[in-house]
Amino acid sequence: MSLRSLMSPRLGVLGLWALLCLPVPQHANAQAPVAYLAGSSGGAAGAASHSVPGPSALPAAANDSLFALADLLTLVGENHPVARQAALLPERAQQEVRLARALFDPLAESKFYRKEFGGQEYWNRWDNTLRLPLWYGPDLRLGYERNVGPRMSEQDATPTAGLSYVGLSVPLAQGLLFDERRAAVRQAQALRGLAEAERVAALNKLLLSAAKDYWSWALAHERLRLLQANYRLAEVRYRAVRERVRQGDMAAIDSVEALTELQNRQAQQLQAVVEWQNATLSLSNYLWDPQQRPRELPASAQPQPLPPPAAWQAGPAVPLEQLVSQARQQHPDLLKTRAKLAQLDVEQRLVRNKLLPKLSVDYNLLLRGRPYQPEVAYGPAPLYQYNYKLGLSFAYPLLLRQERSKQQLARLKIREASLSLAQSTRDIDTGLRQTANEQQGLFQQLGVQQQLVANAQRLRDGEQARFENGESSVFLLNAREAALLSTRLKLAEYQAKYAQTQAAIRWAAGLAPDSLP
Repeated sequence: MSLRSLMSPRLGVLGLWALLCLPVPQHANAQAPVAYLAGSSGGAAGAASHSVPGPSALPAAANDSLFALADLLTLVGENHPVARQAALLPERAQQEVRLARALFDPLAESKFYRKEFGGQEYWNRWDNTLRLPLWYGPDLRLGYERNVGPRMSEQDATPTAGLSYVGLSVPLAQGLLFDERRAAVRQAQALRGLAEAERVAALNKLLLSAAKDYWSWALAHERLRLLQANYRLAEVRYRAVRERVRQGDMAAIDSVEALTELQNRQAQQLQAVVEWQNATLSLSNYLWDPQQRPRELPASAQPQPLPPPAAWQAGPAVPLEQLVSQARQQHPDLLKTRAKLAQLDVEQRLVRNKLLPKLSVDYNLLLRGRPYQPEVAYGPAPLYQYNYKLGLSFAYPLLLRQERSKQQLARLKIREASLSLAQSTRDIDTGLRQTANEQQGLFQQLGVQQQLVANAQRLRDGEQARFENGESSVFLLNAREAALLSTRLKLAEYQAKYAQTQAAIRWAAGLAPDSLP
């Protein structure tokens, strides 16, 4: 088939588009821009010599080279450093709870002191205590002490065999219903909810960013595919016009027009190659292996197609009001604020308890000698022979300035957090509804843009028929094709934005983006 026959009325549009399947001749000095794209343009030198090479077409996506959004989200959720950092937050909160509960750990102490001066022995002190903090405030103490010596004071002296004791320290006002130890445990438990909310928020934000970059990558792929097809069409036309000019059927200016359009489309294609390369690098930034080594997308990786018309929906898959209700219950930002409110409630409860006086009773039952002596018979009698030690302590600040100030500060913090929760709830509701409106608007724009593409295709085909009949010019045909390309690129942009909006709706509702559409 000759080049002249390509422009004949008998061959028509089908003959012109048939050559799109033929390989494009490459310049001898052409090099591959990246591993994903083989070949490059010949540049200005090739255009000057009326031989304008271009990049080869993107390889067709096979099943084994398809890199779907679900694959990306799985890899990001499992291996990305940010995802792994987020997974550490619940464990860290659990250790905080463990640290707070350590305040209730039993404590064993043993102290021994001996004093000798000027060759004379003064005293020997030996005190052993096992302290058992109880959850409801009292402290249980078990101990043995032996304080002997010629110069030991009578207040501290014990029998030669020592004294064993069982004691209980009970707060009767401040610290009875609530104290610092229980407050620390309650706040640490509230911190677990805060850590889980922060984990979900960080992971959802990461997955949303990955989903948006994935669809940007898919859009760059579609843009490059369209521009490559457009370039090959211009190259076929340029060769045909040049041949007809040589044979005298067309004016020489028509070859200049065809060459100018070819170079313009070549420049657009080269820009699309750069955008494809950058989008590929941006997406590769999310890829890590289980050993925390960065990975790159393979050369054969191809994105899944942009959402087809069958996947377009006017609204979210889940009813909007159900999403709003779900967001109010489980959105990570709201859960974090509620966890902070729980911590502030614990703080306020503790501060309120500080307004009570410090009144505590210490009572110790005493027993001569070391405890647990099998040779000594124990019975109830020693317990009723006035062998005990009793203590009572009381303290109360007269002005309570510190306690009242802390109480007022706690109330202000709770009020501030409550207002923040109300505002955050309103912002989340508004953001979710706005995203749903964007999806509805994109659905309508997609329908209109699809009709524009169909109309532009009809205009282009009609202009091609007129050109073949000699009723049009290369300029007008190029203008029709440029309009058709513009509408197709705009449709691809709407499709990518629609897919990104789908992910944004789930994120606005506090959910992780999924592999749909």
